[in-house]
Amino acid sequence: MGKLLWTPSEERVKSTNMYRFMNHVNERFGKNFKNYPELYQWSVDNIPDFWATWWDYADIKFSKKYDKVVDDPFKLPGAKWFPGAKLNFAENLLRYRDDKVALIFKGEDHPTTKMTYAELYREVAKVAKALKAAGVKEGDRVAGFMPNMPQTVVAMLAATSMGAVWSSCSPDFGIKGVMDRFSQIQPKVLFAANGYWFKGKNLGSLDRIAEIVQQLDTIEKVVVVPYTQQDFNVSGIPRAVKYDDFKAKEDNLEVEFAQLPFDHPLYIMFTSGTTGLPKCMVQSAGGILVHHMKELILHTNLTREDTIFYFTTCGWMMWNWLVSSLAVGARLLLFDGNPFHPAPGVLWKTAQEENISVFGTSAGYIAALMNEGVKPGKEYDLSSVKSLLSTGSPLSEEGFEFIYREIKEDLQLSSISGGSDINGCFALGNPMGSVYSGELQCRGLGMKVETFDDNGKSVINEQGELVCTASEPSMPIYFWNDPDGSKYHAAYFDVYPGVWRHGDYALINERGGMVIYGRSDATLNPGGVRIGTAEIYRQVENMEEVADSIVIGQSWKNDVRVILFVKMAPGKELTDELKKRINTAIRANASPRHVPAKILAVPDIPYTLNMKKVELSVKKVIEGKEVQNKDALKNPEILDFYANIKELKED
Repeated sequence: MGKLLWTPSEERVKSTNMYRFMNHVNERFGKNFKNYPELYQWSVDNIPDFWATWWDYADIKFSKKYDKVVDDPFKLPGAKWFPGAKLNFAENLLRYRDDKVALIFKGEDHPTTKMTYAELYREVAKVAKALKAAGVKEGDRVAGFMPNMPQTVVAMLAATSMGAVWSSCSPDFGIKGVMDRFSQIQPKVLFAANGYWFKGKNLGSLDRIAEIVQQLDTIEKVVVVPYTQQDFNVSGIPRAVKYDDFKAKEDNLEVEFAQLPFDHPLYIMFTSGTTGLPKCMVQSAGGILVHHMKELILHTNLTREDTIFYFTTCGWMMWNWLVSSLAVGARLLLFDGNPFHPAPGVLWKTAQEENISVFGTSAGYIAALMNEGVKPGKEYDLSSVKSLLSTGSPLSEEGFEFIYREIKEDLQLSSISGGSDINGCFALGNPMGSVYSGELQCRGLGMKVETFDDNGKSVINEQGELVCTASEPSMPIYFWNDPDGSKYHAAYFDVYPGVWRHGDYALINERGGMVIYGRSDATLNPGGVRIGTAEIYRQVENMEEVADSIVIGQSWKNDVRVILFVKMAPGKELTDELKKRINTAIRANASPRHVPAKILAVPDIPYTLNMKKVELSVKKVIEGKEVQNKDALKNPEILDFYANIKELKED
């Protein structure tokens, strides 16, 4: 059981959007729910009623109401959500057009800029008119190879206002990484910045843009946004035009919001691509809208008075999630650059200066703060911060306790977990509930999330496969270039027919909290007993001598042995004494079965471009198997080191 770390006051509970929504449900359906577990159970027992109620409560903007909520919520895949409805995603995000700040942009070596909701609307109108003049129509793909900056948001809204489909990569992707994605979806227009900043370096993108366009002949127009320099030349890029020359010149334009079916394609998201070409997941405009608004308004307790920040690039789904905060009318802080440049506290300094109230980051960032000895709560005024969100990988119990000790005592910590697949969360925050160390607070409303044991039976207080046994609106409507649906089916439904198997190994406890133990395809099986990698990471990350780690199960003599690789902190060495301490901590706090057969120091840990550890790739190379599509990795060259470790060929 996790340690109780925080409980909201009664006053705070009653001020939340979740509390107000619960009372709305009570009045509408004659219920008397007093807490989140009761509300959650109703939402999954009455899925159509929940989503119909949320549609009304969220004030979804539409031109035609739906005929029914869903044809069959238990049809997986293939449930049809809100058939008959006509709406526009961008219109819902641009419902506010006043002089309140919409976007705050802070980039490395770049002055902070702000854009109001009125200015955002006017800019979207100009770019939308230019896209129409460029021949973009409903269903065409518009892509971004962009930093996390205001023009990226503008381009997405302009494209989706007319029914085009948006997809994006961050500018740190290599050419092959971009081509592996965009060549599959064949965009008509590409938005790209002339460069980006990282650790104080000006990294130009023009040469890479030129090469991408030369390889992608479907691109009819390249719109180059000034960022790292204002004076630049695009003559070396085929079919390129500068952003200011592209957008319409007229003022007082109106955005023509195409009224489209609920399941009209909105986003194409990509898998990490470590097992072949990235899969292209197509998500619907209506599905993403109602799902994101539920998570932002209810689970994140976002209001118009808030400033929300998430440290993300445009290659990660958290960017899409963050941008949907516009539908709430909040202030969005967009940050581009290294979170430790020019100093480890740069994001907290920004939180102080811009009064961030919802601070979003990754578990890896929290671990890095711990290793650097940063104490944000003592160094900065964080009185504005009311909640902290963490995702990307499981946040260790030590990470939870660090946040309450060194960042802020009175704070809702939402460890959240989901994926690009649903562009959102299966489990996340509950502003009415307590926070326990190592636990995600709750499963999301309307999300029939369970854990299955090896026999496909739903279990409580036991580790198992994280599954979703009913449909929800933001699940992909299909995969791109998958006419018979076989790729989609194989990705989620092959193991348990009619049930979404997400690929996480988790435990749900009796109070509804969840613990994530890592990817289920990376779980370890020493002696035939299944254990999660996160249980080992939790112990290792607590060692100040260790900067990072990765653990795999190596097939060995008809069994599996646990191998732990550690990247040492600067100036530290992997001594026999440290190995002993690591093993002792793992044995005491996890189990004897978790204790590694070998602990080896490595120069680096391999990650995907979306900053996920790749246990499977390491397992493959040490067993002499081919790793496909290394370009999906941020540092693929490090795999050569793992492939040649002599100690792994010894007893």
